[in-house]
Amino acid sequence: MTRIRILGTGNAQATNCYNTCLTIENEEGILLVDAGGGNGILKILEDQNIPLSSIHDIFVTHAHTDHIFGVIWLIRRIGETMAKGKYEGNLTIYCHKELADLIEYISRSILTKKVISFIGERIIFSVHESGDKRRIIGNEFTVFDIGSTKMKQFGFQMKYEGGKILLDSGDEPLLEENCHYAENADFMTHEAFCLYEDRDRFNPYEKHHSTAMDAAKKAETLGVRNLILYHTEDKTLSTRKERYTAEAKAYYSGNVYVPDDGEIIEI
Repeated sequence: MTRIRILGTGNAQATNCYNTCLTIENEEGILLVDAGGGNGILKILEDQNIPLSSIHDIFVTHAHTDHIFGVIWLIRRIGETMAKGKYEGNLTIYCHKELADLIEYISRSILTKKVISFIGERIIFSVHESGDKRRIIGNEFTVFDIGSTKMKQFGFQMKYEGGKILLDSGDEPLLEENCHYAENADFMTHEAFCLYEDRDRFNPYEKHHSTAMDAAKKAETLGVRNLILYHTEDKTLSTRKERYTAEAKAYYSGNVYVPDDGEIIEI
C-alpha cells in the first residue's frame, strides 16, 4: 500500500504549523519531498517514528527558504550518522542543477569537514531537467518545470500500483502547459493559499498563489479523482479543514483532503 504522510501544511510565513513537506511511502522505501525551513524537520520525523537511517531519497522542488533549509539539517544529521557507521547505503537528492549547486554550496560553507566529505561519495545529487524520468522507491517519476514566476521550481508525476497517477504540482498554480500530467490523475496535491472568500485578507493572487476554489475548479476540469489541498495560511487552522473542504466541494465532485500536519493519506 502506498501512502502520503503530510509532515507540514503551511506556507512560507506559517508559524502555527510546519512548512509544506511530505513523505511518499511504500514497501520499497520512503521519499521525502522538501523538508521545510529549519531543524523542526528533525522533531517532526522523530514524532512520526521515521528514523533518519530510513531516508535515502529526497526530492527538493525549489530554493525558497521554507523548502531547502530543512534539507541542510538532514544532510548534517545523516552525514554524522554515516560517519558513525549507522547509516547503510547512500542519500540521493533529486533536484535541478542550480538547486543542487546551491545546496552543495551552503553545505560546504557551514557544515563540518566530516559531513561534507560524504558529498559526491554517499550524498549524491541526481540532477534533472523538465521531462526527465527517474525511478524512485520503485515507481516511475516524470519531473517537470512548473513555470514559476518567482523561482525555478519542479513538480512531478508519479506512476504507481498498476498505472495509478499521483501529481505533485508544486506550490504555485498548475499551468495549462503542464495540465496533461494531471489529466485523470488518481491524486493531485495543489497549493491553496487561502479561501476565495478570504482573498482580500491574504492576497493570494499578488503572491501568485491559488485559493481552494481555484484548485478545485482545476481538479474538476482535469478529471482528478482525489484532491489534496495544502501550503495554506495558518491563521484559520481551527476551521481550516471544514471551510476549505466546503469551498472546494462547491466546485469539485471528487474527494477533497485538507490534511493537518502529521496526517496520513492512503493513496
